[in-house]
Amino acid sequence: MALTIRTGRGIYNFSVAAPIEREADAIVLTMAAERADGIEKVAFRCRVANAMAGGIGQDELVEKIAHWVEREFEITRELALKTIRSEHKLLEIFFDSANPGPFSA
Repeated sequence: MALTIRTGRGIYNFSVAAPIEREADAIVLTMAAERADGIEKVAFRCRVANAMAGGIGQDELVEKIAHWVEREFEITRELALKTIRSEHKLLEIFFDSANPGPFSA
């Protein structure tokens, strides 16, 4: 599933970049946001606690995360780029009861 998000930096194609991982306590999605003109691509991982995901299907999970990223794009982008440069790994964003993000009621 690919979506389009509008940011201050332009239009980005937003999609799942790797197979979804199911762990005992969470669902892990590797997401990618690529600028429509191809000049930039940013990837990060989202770990969604099972309690937050409930019975939500994959497409709805991606939509919720996409809308959240659209609102929080600048900070998410900067953190993702910084993590890749300094730690040589993908940024991991946790969504749980302490940080519900797009899964708040």
